Amino acid sequence: MPAVILSRRLPRLDRNVGLALVLIVELVIISALVPGYFSLGGLFDASRQFAEAGLIALGMTLIIITGGVDLSVGSLLALVSVTIGFSYQAGLSLATAILAGVAVGALGGFFNGVMVTALGLHPLVVTLATFALYRGIAFAVSKANAVSNFPPWFAFFGEKTIAHLVPVQLVCFVLLAVGFSIVLGRTAFGRRLYAIGHNELTARFSGVNTAAVKIAVYTLTGCLVGLAGVIYTSRISSARANAGFGLELTVIAMVVLGGTKITGGSGTILGTVLGVLILSYLQDGLAFAGVRSDSGLIVTGAFLIVAVLLNERFRKEPR
Repeated sequence: MPAVILSRRLPRLDRNVGLALVLIVELVIISALVPGYFSLGGLFDASRQFAEAGLIALGMTLIIITGGVDLSVGSLLALVSVTIGFSYQAGLSLATAILAGVAVGALGGFFNGVMVTALGLHPLVVTLATFALYRGIAFAVSKANAVSNFPPWFAFFGEKTIAHLVPVQLVCFVLLAVGFSIVLGRTAFGRRLYAIGHNELTARFSGVNTAAVKIAVYTLTGCLVGLAGVIYTSRISSARANAGFGLELTVIAMVVLGGTKITGGSGTILGTVLGVLILSYLQDGLAFAGVRSDSGLIVTGAFLIVAVLLNERFRKEPR
């Protein structure tokens, strides 16, 4: 009886608090293995590598909350990159080429949303098809070639820092994360996303235009892919069709690790941000520690399994 009373009096560990503790412990362990890693300069420098995945993870969070998924984001990023590079090579100004790339991202997301809603197809099937379609178009347009002759100012998006410390893409990620958190937690649009994820039929009978909401979410994610494509192309100073291979799995893992329920109806932007940080610094830290890529995959996979199990444990209400 005393144990029962004590368990009821103890505060229940919040999922996001648990994820934050995991992140802190992870950084401490990595800094012990890699001296100097746990410093502002090192952490900010590492953030250059995850900004693209983090931006897309914000949109993926909204999609998964509605009960959907998007497997095409990596291929769409490659198509955005190719659009920017080869439009510029064809004679468009770079500013126009950038706008064209973002537009292609938005159109790709819009096409996914229309296919899911208008044809009533499962998002997994639709985006698996566009996963191949967008990558195929990127290779067909580029003919497996790359464009790298960009003007110096283009490096602003992927290499510029603020106060010689904070990468521009990190600032962009943080601002958008705050904006998405407000939209998801404080607006009617956010409530509609949760309603669709909980029970789409009930949401429809409650007056929610579920088709319009889904199309908006996929299109918004496409815009984020377009922005990520601009940053990626600027960061590596090259537009190529093999960009973003495996990115979709990394993004989905970040979102699920952050506590978003894969079947929909539950999730937060804060959780996704923590998932982005945990997975990104784990992969980056293992690389700096000299862990072989195959061993790193094993460690990352085992870590994700444990983290997802803990997330599900936190999700359950105490009796």
